[in-house]
Amino acid sequence: MRGWRTFSAAALFFALALPATAQAPNPLPEGIQIGLSTDAVSITAGFSGADLTIFGSLENPDPLVARQGRYDVIVVLEGPPRPVVVRRKDRVLGVWVNLESETFENVPVSYSVATTRPLQDITEPNSYRQLSLGASNLYMQPADATDSPATIEEFTTALRERKGATGLYSENVGGVQFLSQNLFRATVRLAPNVPVGTHKARAFLFKSGLFLKESSAQLEIRKSGFEQSIFRVAHDYSFLYGVFAVSLAMITGWLGRLIFRKD
Repeated sequence: MRGWRTFSAAALFFALALPATAQAPNPLPEGIQIGLSTDAVSITAGFSGADLTIFGSLENPDPLVARQGRYDVIVVLEGPPRPVVVRRKDRVLGVWVNLESETFENVPVSYSVATTRPLQDITEPNSYRQLSLGASNLYMQPADATDSPATIEEFTTALRERKGATGLYSENVGGVQFLSQNLFRATVRLAPNVPVGTHKARAFLFKSGLFLKESSAQLEIRKSGFEQSIFRVAHDYSFLYGVFAVSLAMITGWLGRLIFRKD
């Protein structure tokens, strides 16, 4: 009889515990969303660079984690991919000439990064490599994969350094700021020579050093005014544009010869 009572009590305990466990709500997964105030930016010939602001929000953030500052966000504005040729000059008989070159495919023309903290304080280097996140972790695909690894590495380093020197690859530490527990603002830099085309804004969410989610949006950068008209004609009517450019150069040279001719 005692054994029956013990079994009954245990059965009653599990009968009460199981529904409570089944009814316990599961926490919603955390996520991230970004939004652009405009989907197009127009630039002119006098464009000297600008700061682009991107707003975003965290979805279902943990209030405790947010208060402790253990959420980090990295925002990237990546330019359109294009082939790039890197050349190395050497002095031959006192003259600098191009001796070697390396072609890379699908290289982002521009790459601007904004972060909540320095990259080394957010997560491990291996995570950045897996995500191809950061200018130093972008994979530069060589057109000729049979070249020696040392040569490819040398030209890859030179390409990244050149992009950084021209301002096309930049990093803004502290450029992402939280306005509240779930709202943030990111500021990325548009270089004066930013290329036209479709750019991609990407936001990466990290929690205590672990990557959680990514969100993206597109931005169109285009020329405006007279420069846009010339750009459109040059691309849509390339042959006629070439004939006009050559004819204009010849007429300009002929007029210059008449004006500055010495009798």
